[in-house]
Amino acid sequence: MDSDANLDSTEIKIGIIGIGAMGKGLLYQSSITPGVRCVAVCDSVMVRCEDALKAMGIPYSVAAGRASMEGAIRRGQVAVCEDGMWVAQCESLDVVIEASNAIGPAVEFALAALEHGKHLVLMNSEIDLMFGPLLAQVARKRQLVCTSCDGDQYGVLKHLIDDLSLWGVDLVMAGNIKGFLDRTANPTTIIPEADIRNLDYRMCTSYTDGTKLNIEMAIIANACGLVTKKNGMHGPRAKHVQEVFRCFDLKALWADRQPFVDYILGAEPGGGVFVIGHCDAPYQQSMLSYYKMGSGPFYLFYRPYHLCHMEAMGTVIKAVRQRQALLVPEHGFQTNVFAYAKRDLQPGETLDGIGGYSCYGLIENTDGNHEQAGLPIGLAHDVILKRKISKDHKIMLDDVAHSSTRRDFDLFHRACEISSSRGGIAPGRVQRRAFSV
Repeated sequence: MDSDANLDSTEIKIGIIGIGAMGKGLLYQSSITPGVRCVAVCDSVMVRCEDALKAMGIPYSVAAGRASMEGAIRRGQVAVCEDGMWVAQCESLDVVIEASNAIGPAVEFALAALEHGKHLVLMNSEIDLMFGPLLAQVARKRQLVCTSCDGDQYGVLKHLIDDLSLWGVDLVMAGNIKGFLDRTANPTTIIPEADIRNLDYRMCTSYTDGTKLNIEMAIIANACGLVTKKNGMHGPRAKHVQEVFRCFDLKALWADRQPFVDYILGAEPGGGVFVIGHCDAPYQQSMLSYYKMGSGPFYLFYRPYHLCHMEAMGTVIKAVRQRQALLVPEHGFQTNVFAYAKRDLQPGETLDGIGGYSCYGLIENTDGNHEQAGLPIGLAHDVILKRKISKDHKIMLDDVAHSSTRRDFDLFHRACEISSSRGGIAPGRVQRRAFSV
């Protein structure tokens, strides 16, 4: 039998690390997507896994060790555990989806999955940004796929950007639509909103204070070679995405022909994303006018939704069947997201990281200076301030002290070295090869 035919007909077995709001959706979607089956799940709070599986009527078995995990999978059950390393190293898996909201442990799980021959799909945007160049290099060396996932805003933006390239239209801006922004939000003030949405308090805080938005836009910037024109982006308020031409002086912002990322605030369609393209070819302009796209030369293309877990399995299938990544940081750390004080901070305070009480994150261009500028927001937890930082001021790496045993700092430095060399960034596609289950 042709090996590629066998490859395309084999059921893809996935493991999911993190069964929060997103992981639960992935679990459900994997149960209804043809050709894909979740066989292992884990969460640091294991009852989340059990509750989700019971609610969905999926047979499962709590694993006592790696051997019992393999046994449960052979019996057709979903293996459940609380140690992500067990999932990363599970022999029965083809793909690991990292969907937790952890950072230090999550990057270890991600590296272990690649080292044990698993393709890696990232729905953890924090490690995607912080360690993307490192994970991409490890995947490339092992002839595996490591990719950002479809369904989140940056994944949907990649499709729009690819469309512009296919059409021969120049990319000007990749844009997000943000519903609400409060830089001072914290896990206490966010409780009413988070409870309505059934979201983790810290996760909801990271949405509200803009950190998540900045991380998402840094991911697409690093994948597609974009920059930000202002630290934290402009984010003008609008009622509808079609007002974007009023909100931005595109001629001035794009005078250097460098495409950039930004967002609009409070606009419809909520949950949408958009790109601005430029085309000055007379024939194309006449046809775009006929297609009701305006007179140009700047054109708006948008999608009014992103469906998160519902779109995710397409990335999984392409990673295995076609050895194709959706999104890889091919431009290294062209941008990063740095920590800013959410309130006046005092010497001796311990920062509590993303979605906490002490800091929020803003995207900035690195200009090749990856480690000497600010404190990356992904490292801004369990570090101690050396000096006072006033509200809304940037926190520098030299402003904090951390344990010398912190591996996340070491791994970030390695990612920076790879980014600087640019030689280790994986292309969007790797060589196909047969795999066994």
